[in-house]
Parts: sequence; structure tokens; C-alpha cells
Amino acid sequence: MLLYVHPDNPQARNIKTIVECLKNGGVIIYPTDTIYGIGCDIYNTEAIARVARIKKIDVKKAQFSFICSDLSHLSDYAKSVDTPVFRLLKSLLPGPYTFILPASKQVPKLLKTKKDTVGIRIPANNICHEIVKELGHPLMSASLPMDGEIEYFTDPEIMHELFENVVDMVIDGGPGGIISSTIIDCTDGTPTLIRAGAGKWTGNE
Repeated sequence: MLLYVHPDNPQARNIKTIVECLKNGGVIIYPTDTIYGIGCDIYNTEAIARVARIKKIDVKKAQFSFICSDLSHLSDYAKSVDTPVFRLLKSLLPGPYTFILPASKQVPKLLKTKKDTVGIRIPANNICHEIVKELGHPLMSASLPMDGEIEYFTDPEIMHELFENVVDMVIDGGPGGIISSTIIDCTDGTPTLIRAGAGKWTGNE
């Protein structure tokens, strides 16, 4: 199913349709403020396994992120962060960043890394924001398999043609970006750049 959602003013009925799909174990492809992502409900183990199969990776070795709607989710899914780190998150989010943080006990075991960490994303994207708000908890996020031409991961119609048999829904929120999020590791209290991406960060913020 290909579903158009207005990027600035997401239609409430379409958001409800997406969330119903997620609650029923659906896997979706959706826009973020960087590249399109593939994801599901963080509490649905079968859907998480499906995403891993689509990406051809071992679910135990996968490093999936959580899409959150705001920083209020931090206390639920990450252990308490010290003030300088929280200040950094507050200054850069919402935005094209993934923060690696110590995982709390509420993070499903299947989604914890061996290092007991979790990746947190708060995209500056209204569609993501409304989905998570309606769902009531974060959305599991992974990047699409990046094979092929650039149009394949920027054009939702092409994504639908390629993935319609393995995902339940492709959300068309307009053209996608081509640069992934910037990843910053904050697990030891000193932020460290892991991957330079769409978000600008020098380490001096």
C-alpha cells in the first residue's frame, strides 16, 4: 500500500491508518528529516525480525534506532544522562542526529546492543512526530538497504514498486534525502562523533 501523507500538515485519518498498521505488526517505509527509513512498533518482535530479514542482517547484531517525538521519551528508554549531554541533545533536537545512549530496562531486549545501548532519533519531520504521538511510544527505525540508483531511496513510488511485497505500507511524504543522520555516541558522558552525516556537529557545541 502506498499512502500519501502531507509533509507539513499530516492528515489525522492517514496517521490513524499508519498506526493501526503498526499495532497489527506491520512494517512500514516512512520519511524522516534525512533518508527514508524502514521500521515497525518497538514492541512487536515478529515485525522487528521481518525488518532484519528485509535488510539481510542478524537481528541480534542489528543496530536499530528509536524514533521519538520529543525528549520526554529519554527518561523511558535511556538511563539518566548528565547535564552537558542533555544540553547538547536539547540544542540539536529535533534534527538529523542519532544519539547513542545507555539503554534503560524499558528497551526491549531484542533491540538492545551487546553494549546495552540504544540509538535515539527525534527527526524534524511532522509525519514522524505525528505517528509516534498517535502510537504512544517510539517507532523502530533502520535505513533502507542502499543498493541501486539514487532515485530508489528518494522516490516513494519507486520504493513501493521495490518493496510492496515485503512491507505493509510505504508512506509518501515527498522526496527523501540522500544523506543519513549524524551519529554521536554519548555513552561515556563525552560526546564522540561516530558518523558524520546530515547534521553539522564539531564537538564544540
